[in-house]
Amino acid sequence: MINVADMQEKAKLSEDGLREVFFHNTADAPQMTYDQILDDVRAYMVENHSRTISEGSEESEELVKNLIMQYLTQKKYALPNMSMNELSSKLYEYMAGLAFLRKYIYAIDTEEVDIDSWQTIWIIRQGKRVEKIPEHFASPDQALDIVRRMIAPTGQTLDNTTPIVITNLDRNIRIAAAKPPVIDDDVGVMASIRVVNQRIVTAEMLRNSGSATWEMLDFLQLCIRHGVSVCIAGATGSGKTTLLDWLLSCVPDDQRMITIEDGSRELNLYKRDEHGNVINSVQHMITRHRDGNDTLDISQDDLLEFALRMNPTVIGVGEIRKAKECMAVAEASRTGHTCATTIHANSAKDSYMRMMTLAKRENELSDEMLMKIMVEAYPIMVYTKQLADGSRRIMEITEAEEYWGDELHWHSMFKYDVENQTHKKVGGLSPKLVDCLLENGATKEELQPFMEG
Repeated sequence: MINVADMQEKAKLSEDGLREVFFHNTADAPQMTYDQILDDVRAYMVENHSRTISEGSEESEELVKNLIMQYLTQKKYALPNMSMNELSSKLYEYMAGLAFLRKYIYAIDTEEVDIDSWQTIWIIRQGKRVEKIPEHFASPDQALDIVRRMIAPTGQTLDNTTPIVITNLDRNIRIAAAKPPVIDDDVGVMASIRVVNQRIVTAEMLRNSGSATWEMLDFLQLCIRHGVSVCIAGATGSGKTTLLDWLLSCVPDDQRMITIEDGSRELNLYKRDEHGNVINSVQHMITRHRDGNDTLDISQDDLLEFALRMNPTVIGVGEIRKAKECMAVAEASRTGHTCATTIHANSAKDSYMRMMTLAKRENELSDEMLMKIMVEAYPIMVYTKQLADGSRRIMEITEAEEYWGDELHWHSMFKYDVENQTHKKVGGLSPKLVDCLLENGATKEELQPFMEG
């Protein structure tokens, strides 16, 4: 609630006071730098009006601005080439907002904001355009203070006890931040703020951007609609999540789908009619992490166990990172659920080895048995990559048939020719995959275009 005393203090801005704000004589103003004014105003506001600052409502926002303006006037603070309104707005943005970061974080084309130090900040825009921004924090302490306040609403604390924090600021904004002693004291703070644009991804967008051909997209859609699990591999920023989002959007509306993500929600799969009513059967779930109390954590593995009791047809897992979830998702796929997920890997073929070594961390099964499990769980592997020019491409779609004799038996179905900048069909469906698709309702006519390379 708004403090009554604050409202009374706001009322003290008389007509004479307002006139002084707009016609203030800077000749009598104390000679102070912006940083000195900021430190003094911040100390005053925190000591006297901290509750109002944290209120967050439109009413409190206007009140904070007026309180800052009044304090500036009373102290006769002014800066050359900056009006009182401009100074007040800049101070407010620091006190209650994200300082200069806001305009970059919420820009429509921003993909990531990387803070190397209090002096060095980079923006990665769509198309892999990287630029160092001209603004920076006033000091290491200010940088740490801003990032701490960004993280505070999530319930996380960036301090000496927890010098590394990974959390989500908003549904589509994820932050990883670190402070001394894990980084140098004079750096202040290091952070990576990833912004996921939750626009609806369509096949037309993927095709027009050159990510894939219609034939490739038709094949992947055929798989997800007819019981064949798919894993999407690639590096960070290669387009894995975008492709996963589109793939899961192809699930028929009457099939129950549950998505599971770690820490922040990047998938947006609700379909609505013209009245805003949800018309498909989908439920999004995210993990919960509680610093200092592991008993309150809810992991992807926990959510997957819960999801399996909800009778889903399709399960989408944002990313496989740990041994337990790697095995859990694989076993879900092997027991009749259609699964789609992503993993960090350097190629389609290497993805199976990556899964095997990940699962082996907490399993005593042989390498051969683990490889057989992964091949059975994910017959189709999609490898994505962001090229040097910033474009994202599906580099390869492969089918893994089996693992025996210490060897993965697989073949490529589609490949991207980097030299000619075109996608090519290079292989067809195995008899095993044909039988699986037919058993799950696909027609021979649907399969015909993919029978031969």
